[in-house]
Amino acid sequence: MHTKPAAFQRLRSGTGFEVGSLLQVFASLLWLPQAGLLAYALQRLMDGAGIAAVYLPAALIFILGLIRSVCDAVGVRRIFKTARAELSLMREQVAASLAARSPLDAARPASGLAASVMAEQAEAVIPYLTRYRPARLRTMIVPLAILIVVTPLSWIAALVLLVAAPLIPVFMALVGWRAKAASEAQMVEMGGMNAFLLDRLRGLATLRTLGAIEATALRLHASAQALRMRTMAVLRIAFLSSAVLELFAALGVAMVAVYIGFHLLGQLEYGAWGTRLTLGQGVFILLLSPAFFEPLRELSAVWHDRAAGEAALDALDNLTADGLLLPDAATASNTAAATARAAPTVLIQQLSFAHQGSSTSVFDRLDLQIAAGERVAIMAASGGGKSSLLALIAGLLPLAHGSITIDDVPLSASSVRGLRKRMAWIGQKPHIFAGSVHANVALRRDGVSATDVAAALKFAELEGVAQARPGIALGEGGGGLSGGEAVRLALARAAADAHADLLLVDEPTAHLDQATAQQVTEALLQLAQGKTMIVATHDPVLAARMDRVILLQAEEQA
Repeated sequence: MHTKPAAFQRLRSGTGFEVGSLLQVFASLLWLPQAGLLAYALQRLMDGAGIAAVYLPAALIFILGLIRSVCDAVGVRRIFKTARAELSLMREQVAASLAARSPLDAARPASGLAASVMAEQAEAVIPYLTRYRPARLRTMIVPLAILIVVTPLSWIAALVLLVAAPLIPVFMALVGWRAKAASEAQMVEMGGMNAFLLDRLRGLATLRTLGAIEATALRLHASAQALRMRTMAVLRIAFLSSAVLELFAALGVAMVAVYIGFHLLGQLEYGAWGTRLTLGQGVFILLLSPAFFEPLRELSAVWHDRAAGEAALDALDNLTADGLLLPDAATASNTAAATARAAPTVLIQQLSFAHQGSSTSVFDRLDLQIAAGERVAIMAASGGGKSSLLALIAGLLPLAHGSITIDDVPLSASSVRGLRKRMAWIGQKPHIFAGSVHANVALRRDGVSATDVAAALKFAELEGVAQARPGIALGEGGGGLSGGEAVRLALARAAADAHADLLLVDEPTAHLDQATAQQVTEALLQLAQGKTMIVATHDPVLAARMDRVILLQAEEQA
């Protein structure tokens, strides 16, 4: 079952933001004594006390104003720091969740979508936490406090405020449901456009070759226009919510002002518990009436922040949803690498595998034994499970049924990390990271020196390739390297690892011309000396050079 990370639970519940929010609420409540002092000073002037009666209230109003400003600033700063720290932790947990999923997971989110959610959409969480949540807490406390203070002075003024207040949340809730749906649609559109753009940028050379640049540009333009429409829909709803609140807030304040005015003029004698309001009391109620609606106005102003923030949290939460996890993702143990020794044996017993969501097994109860130092070719029709078998041996897919033993060590969540240090993976489309050729060969592995990298490049016959010199910087995806050069770079990675004695090779000669395929084959055979090698291939020429060929679908050995 999918369990939300701790940072998600804290952000959803608001835990850790109480102190800052309460400071802001306290700052808002300080307006009550300030309004009381101002009304008291005005009443004293009307009573003929003179200008001296204003000095003390003015000083107290100034002091309360300073305290109010300090509390509000400290509260905002505390909430912002907490929100930024929690968002950073949440991003780390999302990244860790994505890293824990198998690279062969078909449901794994597109990299462009994940990058958009984590980098852009996640920023919507900050206004949600720093503006909406404190505004919501003030809305729950400040109007109630004002109502408690106003009711003993005038029940009719309190009744007007009480009747006008619920209309605002009702209409805001109606608008808010639509706002959240619009924000979610906007974020989905934004993530889809980013994923589409990143995918097309990666295949730009292919698109140019096929003459599909104009079609791609038209589709990107259509996606941008759809995003524009989604964004304008969100803004329209945001302005609508503000207009609704302003209307009801203005009506509420106006009704209170009309009542106070006619009451002080003697036109309305009721509504003050059988007594006549003084000028100071009337002014006090008038000063508190806008403050009664102020938290609601602030809540309306940040209502779209709520919609965008919750949509961003949902998008981030979706990235941590259940997926196909690596076998070592459920444990924190890290078994040390096995000491380098003779080539390992591989024993597979009763192994069954089916793709996620499929009820049909790719292979069922497979038994296979590969001797130490043996070179084996795995052959099958497309979809027959060749690459899946290699991924299972490498611990990139979880074992559902059966067992895999490497040199008498069962492959499990606790042993897979150590066993991987004995493996070298060579795929038909090796991923090239943004960085130098040296970094792409060494891969930050301990003990791989510059001399080892140079020797590995020479072994892979890349020393004469200008774009494959150790100090040359490569872009993400290996721009500048041909397909054959990328495969040879993967060979260099394996050659630079002195501890790798189990070679897992997936379609190394696919999409290569005959000369390059022959070159790669010879390099593989040379690299496999003294090691165990398992090759998944459709290439009969490569398979003929192996010690043994295993036909998965026929479940027999040749």
